[in-house]
Amino acid sequence: MLQRNMTMLERYELFGPSQDRFGNPAPLGLLGLAIACAALVPIALGSSLTAGAFASAAAYAILFGGGCQMLCGLMMFANKNSFGGTVFTCFSFLWAMNGYGFWGLSQGRVPDLAVSLAVEVVLFVIFVALTWGFGHFARMLFLFLLDIDLLFVFRIIRSFGHITNPGHHAVWLDKGVLVTTLGLGAIGLWLAFAGLLNPIVGRPVFGVGGPIFHAPKPKAFDWTVRRTLFTALYEHWKKAAFRPLAMADLGKAMSAQGVEASLEPDLFYLAELGFVVLVTAADDPHRIDAVRLHAKGVDIHEQLVLGKYNPLPAAH
Repeated sequence: MLQRNMTMLERYELFGPSQDRFGNPAPLGLLGLAIACAALVPIALGSSLTAGAFASAAAYAILFGGGCQMLCGLMMFANKNSFGGTVFTCFSFLWAMNGYGFWGLSQGRVPDLAVSLAVEVVLFVIFVALTWGFGHFARMLFLFLLDIDLLFVFRIIRSFGHITNPGHHAVWLDKGVLVTTLGLGAIGLWLAFAGLLNPIVGRPVFGVGGPIFHAPKPKAFDWTVRRTLFTALYEHWKKAAFRPLAMADLGKAMSAQGVEASLEPDLFYLAELGFVVLVTAADDPHRIDAVRLHAKGVDIHEQLVLGKYNPLPAAH
C-alpha cells in the first residue's frame, strides 16, 4: 500500500513504511564480540592465568560481549528482525555467563563441570540449527557459526574428559579452543567492517558471499511493469516536458525493456492516485490514446529511484 507522509513537501514510500527504527546494529554486536574474544586470547594461550587476568576478561566479556550484543539484539527486535534479535540477545546472555565464570575464577571458584557440560551440549545443538539458518543469508555468516560449532565441540570434549578422567589434560583441546576463539574474533571483525565500511565506500571491500542454502521465495508483487512505466514516462518528460506520449510509443519503449504486459490496468491505477494524466478516446473513456506524468509522478520517481531526498554523503 502506498503511504504518504505530509511535510512541507509530499514524500512517498512506494513499498510501505520502513521497518527500521535504527540503523544496522549488527556491526556493534560483532565489534563487541571481537573485543571480548581478544580479551580471552592471553588466557587461552596460557600466558596469563592470574586472578587479575580472569577479572579483566570478565569485565570485557560482560561489557563488550554481553553489553554490545544485548543492545544490538534489542535494536534488531525494534527493527522487526526477530531472527537477528534472538541470536544477538541470546549471545549477550551467554557472554554475561562467560563473564560470571571468569569472575568466579578470579575469586578462586571453579564452575561446576557437570553443569557446564550440560549447557554446552544444549548450546551446541542451538548453534548447529543457527548455522543452517545463517547459511540462508551469506557464506561468511555460515562460516562464523561453523566456527562457533567447532568451539563448542572442543569445549564439550574437554569438559567430558575432565569429568571422566580428572587427572588427564589434553593440550590439543586447549589449542582447538584457542584457534576457534581467534577465528571467531577475526570473522566477527570482518563482518563488522563489511556492515560499516562497504556502504561507505560503495563496493564490497569486505565480501560476505551469497547464501549457501536457498528457501522457496514467497509470492510477492512484481514491480517490473510499474517501475518500467515510470522510467519510460520520466525519460519522455525530460525531453518533452508535460506533452503526452502516445500509447504506441510507450508500448515500444516498454518492449525495448522486455515488458510485454498490458499497460492499461497500471495506468488507470496510477491515474487514480494522481501520478499520471491520461488522454482517453472521445468515444471510449476506457481506451487510452496517450499518457504523461503528473508533477507528483515526476516527484515520486525522483524520490524513490533517483534518491532525491537521500542524505548527502559526509564531507571528507
